[in-house]
Amino acid sequence: SAGCIGRTISETGDAAMTFSSATFRFLEQLADHNDKVWFEQHKQEYEDCVRTPALDYIRAMAPLLADFAPEFRADARKMGGSLMRVYRDTRYARDKTPYKTNVGIQFRHQLGKDVHAPAFYLHVAPEECFLGVGSWHPEADLLGRIRDLIVAQPTRWHKARDDRGFTTHWQLVGDSLTRPLRGYAADHPEITDLKRKDFIALCSLTHKEVTASRLVDLSAERFAAAVPFMRFLCEAA
Repeated sequence: SAGCIGRTISETGDAAMTFSSATFRFLEQLADHNDKVWFEQHKQEYEDCVRTPALDYIRAMAPLLADFAPEFRADARKMGGSLMRVYRDTRYARDKTPYKTNVGIQFRHQLGKDVHAPAFYLHVAPEECFLGVGSWHPEADLLGRIRDLIVAQPTRWHKARDDRGFTTHWQLVGDSLTRPLRGYAADHPEITDLKRKDFIALCSLTHKEVTASRLVDLSAERFAAAVPFMRFLCEAA
């Protein structure tokens, strides 16, 4: 449906397809009809309203990422690239609905193998939209190395974590241990951060920002402000 797509020009000079109100309508309808029959009947709407603007966003981000975070990849393949699969892994989930009702786009570090690697992220869903940075649920070895680096270089960690350009838009979130952390004194000066199980930060977006022609440039500005935080995590990785 042509009504899904709006053509804009970002400051890079590239023509870019934007997300639109039709993107949110499709995701809402998918939530109401989350089954294979409905999805197959509306696959063209998925292509027009979700996948096409998502891939175009990825393509438009590529030269900007290359400028401020060249180790991270914007991969605009339909499958296996920066756009996360619409199909849910239901093998071990109580919720057996087959499709995700959000758009997830992840720009991974070139050495990253999975969703737990340090990455820049865009999340688009009717209920909430946000940008994300960091390492979500890092595996035990990486988590240990991040903690070790915080202990070894606390001043540098504070500088990255508390940088004004970062804290203006980003908020550290995620899971933390509630019990004492083995191997560290309970009164260690960095204990709050050492207890983190996620090293991620989020920046909320409105529907208006997601559907605006400036989304690519806004994303790049916010991601660039998080580069010191990302560099710290990548050094541990």
